[in-house]
Amino acid sequence: MSFQIKKSVMTCCRSLIILTLTWLLLQSAKAQPIHTEVGKNAAGEYTLLRNGEPYYVKGAGGSVYLKEVVAAGGNSIRTWGTENAKAILDEAHKHGLTVMMGLWLQHERHGFDYDDSVAVRRQKEAFRKEVMALKDHPALLAWGVGNEVDLNYSNTNVWYAVEDIARMIKEIDPHHPTTTITAGLDSVEVQLIKARCPSLDFYSINTYGDLDKLPSQIQRFGWTGPYMITEWGPNGHWEVKRSPWGAPLEQTSAQKAESYTRRYQDKIWAEKSHCMGSYVFLWGQKQETTPTWYGIFTEYKEKTETLWAIKQAWMGTQEAAPVSLLAFDQPYILTKAGGKVEVKLHMKKTSSKKGTLRYEIIPESQDIKAGGDVENRPPSVSRKKLRSLDWDFLSVKMPMVEGAYRIFIYAEAEGWVAYGNVPVFVQPLPAGDRPRKAIQFETFSQLP
Repeated sequence: MSFQIKKSVMTCCRSLIILTLTWLLLQSAKAQPIHTEVGKNAAGEYTLLRNGEPYYVKGAGGSVYLKEVVAAGGNSIRTWGTENAKAILDEAHKHGLTVMMGLWLQHERHGFDYDDSVAVRRQKEAFRKEVMALKDHPALLAWGVGNEVDLNYSNTNVWYAVEDIARMIKEIDPHHPTTTITAGLDSVEVQLIKARCPSLDFYSINTYGDLDKLPSQIQRFGWTGPYMITEWGPNGHWEVKRSPWGAPLEQTSAQKAESYTRRYQDKIWAEKSHCMGSYVFLWGQKQETTPTWYGIFTEYKEKTETLWAIKQAWMGTQEAAPVSLLAFDQPYILTKAGGKVEVKLHMKKTSSKKGTLRYEIIPESQDIKAGGDVENRPPSVSRKKLRSLDWDFLSVKMPMVEGAYRIFIYAEAEGWVAYGNVPVFVQPLPAGDRPRKAIQFETFSQLP
């Protein structure tokens, strides 16, 4: 072998060694946890201290659309369980986001027995393995030990299980705080958690319409330490008025946007002496009573007027959305089978660009669950897209089949969507009336 060849081989070997060491160092750096704890900032306000610096959470509940979290001014996401946890942590880290990692404790309402010591111990040991696997990830912010385990429960031994898991986490992961999340706020639960869960670093609450009352309640109920709002958003489907046939009346996107803005400013940010931040719900989309009730995006992956409002709140700006659906003249409608209904629209458009309008008829959901459990979306009866936003009312022909429906209306401009829906009850035709033709526009599925 010539000298030049030997020199080239040695150079290649040195380069390979350097690259390998660099890669190993990078991997080692990635595996280093970033210490986070509950402390106070210079103003004496409770806050998370991440790597020694105050870290106020502007969070999104969900693990999708992470670019949009960053673009809106957010800094963290929240999960409810550890499914795909490593991939979620990696993707969040890539976008400069942190993760409150949920540990999904089994619920009594799903059949779990917190008097069964063997099942409780197995659950804890399963979490031990997951914590060991994830605890050093640099995107990890905190552990959420259980989500709404108090919903429709009677066995308060669950709080001893929460404490055992929180204490176990502290033993193997000294770098990340722990919390548990309750469904709303209850004075009895506050006292139970204070007495039985001393290893928790802060309290977390999921709350919707009742967020308006929370600041006045939480200290009165006995919690004087730090807390976080881990789900918040529009009025819940259990908190609103109903039609005569029992359909809950959903806010339009403009009404939701107003409540998101007001609640963030007055009930979250204004309470930052004790409230260390929040996670808005839902950063994504799901069927829960309707396909639009909680999603910050539509089921067609469109950005909504409510997302626009969250972005303005997080960034402290006040720009108007390109399109806004303010309200309808009627909260609900009664009609005959096959009849036409007119829906009066109150919209505001600030964009100079052409937009579109569409509507869709969906049967009222009969698959209503509790606590966010998975629901099936009813199949659409029909839908139609219009080429212009220059409409102040829509004339919509209803199905021939008797029953409860909703007319969903979506207005789009510059990639942003405003929306709302009106419950409609279709009554049967009087005896002897000649059946009319069914819907004239495209039919996607028929009711049974």
